[in-house]
Amino acid sequence: METTAHQFNRYPAQFLAAAARGETVTVTVTVTVTVTVTVTVTENGAAVARLVPNDDDGVPPYPTDPMGVLSTPDLGLPDLPDQVIEDMVHRMGS
Repeated sequence: METTAHQFNRYPAQFLAAAARGETVTVTVTVTVTVTVTVTVTENGAAVARLVPNDDDGVPPYPTDPMGVLSTPDLGLPDLPDQVIEDMVHRMGS
């Protein structure tokens, strides 16, 4: 789906809904850009769209935002006291 910046500005919900459905929305803007910005649009905390410059080669093809709560496996190791962890980190040069 292609649109102008003017139309995107007037009807953002329509275009963001299309992006949330998985469609690619291309917004044409005719301005001189002095700053490159990447914007992640969220709805109820979930990313639904990423607005990035079309000529930005540095944007990876995968999301880089926080993934939320991670479940880590229980390895059955003993819990270490905070002081032991701090001493270990200090010895590592931190």
